Amino acid sequence: MHNIQLGGVIMKTIPWWQYLLSMTAYIAILYLLVELARKYLKTTTVIGILAVLAFPLWFKTFGDNWFRLGKVLLVVIPTCFVNICRMSNKYKGKGIEALKKNWVFWVLYVVLFLNILEASIKDLTLGNYLNFAAGMLCAITIPLPPKYWKFGSKEGWAELICDIPLMWCLFYTTWNAGFVYAENTGYFASSICILIVPEIYSLIRKRSDLWLHARVYTLAIHIFIRATFGDIFAPIMGSDAWRNEGIIPIIGMFNLVFGIIYTIWWFKKISSEKNKNMNTLTA
Repeated sequence: MHNIQLGGVIMKTIPWWQYLLSMTAYIAILYLLVELARKYLKTTTVIGILAVLAFPLWFKTFGDNWFRLGKVLLVVIPTCFVNICRMSNKYKGKGIEALKKNWVFWVLYVVLFLNILEASIKDLTLGNYLNFAAGMLCAITIPLPPKYWKFGSKEGWAELICDIPLMWCLFYTTWNAGFVYAENTGYFASSICILIVPEIYSLIRKRSDLWLHARVYTLAIHIFIRATFGDIFAPIMGSDAWRNEGIIPIIGMFNLVFGIIYTIWWFKKISSEKNKNMNTLTA
């Protein structure tokens, strides 16, 4: 480890092998926790409720940073809601009947939309206009409920299923990575871990419809750790030294072009499906 000067501030850089070890270990841990959250729903639900009770500690960590506090609330509380909904849908004849209705998916859709919107507005305030535009495209192309949303029943785990194209998952990943890099590069390495796990999870299971399930839990776990215990990731994978102002607009441009291409494809796909349905009805 050696020192470099960045923006007049002297900071310690972390050797590449430490990044490799720490990030690989964190990715493996997150993957395991996602799978445990999938299979041990009752335990996950109890832990989630207890996690919310740690709320006073979050003020100690973030102080008056309402963006960070809002981010925690916008992730941890909906994750508890997802757990409760999964419980109601897993056990037939039990649970809360109201949580088996389609309005639940609209609530989750809005939460995902707001999550992207919140980060996009932050991009806008930072002057990261290209990535802001990409974020808006990402938000408006989220598949609408209830058609694309459900709780899984095939294997009995009642996972949150969202039939999202793999291309959208990749688009979200590159957009979010661009946001984190511009907003706080120090969090970039740890954020890469929580972004890559849903991709790995989807690829290994050969199901892109499980991407959102993995994203919900990796984000909730990571944000809870940071909110409760502070920035414990900085000593082992802090990435402030990776910052390069010149890269930010390039990332934004890439994401915007990616987003435009995807958005055109997505709305053409929706239009084609509507026309096909109309032809079926009139046949």
